[in-house]
Amino acid sequence: MRVLMMAAMAMLMAGCASNVVTDYNTSTVFGNYSSWAYAPMDQGSGFASLDDARVRSAVERELNRKAMKKVAKDNADLLVSWQIVSEERLEQSGLGLGFGFGRGNFGWALSAPPPVREVTEGKLVVELVDQESEEVIWRAASRRYLNENQSPETRRKLIDEVVAEMFSKYPPGLN
Repeated sequence: MRVLMMAAMAMLMAGCASNVVTDYNTSTVFGNYSSWAYAPMDQGSGFASLDDARVRSAVERELNRKAMKKVAKDNADLLVSWQIVSEERLEQSGLGLGFGFGRGNFGWALSAPPPVREVTEGKLVVELVDQESEEVIWRAASRRYLNENQSPETRRKLIDEVVAEMFSKYPPGLN
């Protein structure tokens, strides 16, 4: 019974873990900011990606909820920049195989580990930059990942959820 209780507590605590991590400049007075614009994006092809439109829509919605006004870049207090950072990880899939023989407390065994493949995923990072000082004052990074196997609807929902959670922690100190 004690083991079951410990397992339930561990699952409960894992469920409460945040899906985003934020960092900010502690000397910043966030109440001084009331307007924003997108920072110029460094795009090689000059075209906006599908995820770009999803992220922009989610950021605009969340900043509107914070009563922040979108203005032209030259008049903005804050510049918003974002990127999807690629990360590679190894993923095991399937089961390992093995066999063995022996008697009593001794025996011999051979086994093969499960197959491993490399997966590339994208982590969303959003930064708010003070227009005047050109310094990052707030940063949020997702612990949830976008990958190529997700449907467009799944990607949109994930981006909406992650951006909403990011801006639930802005401005800092009010949570």
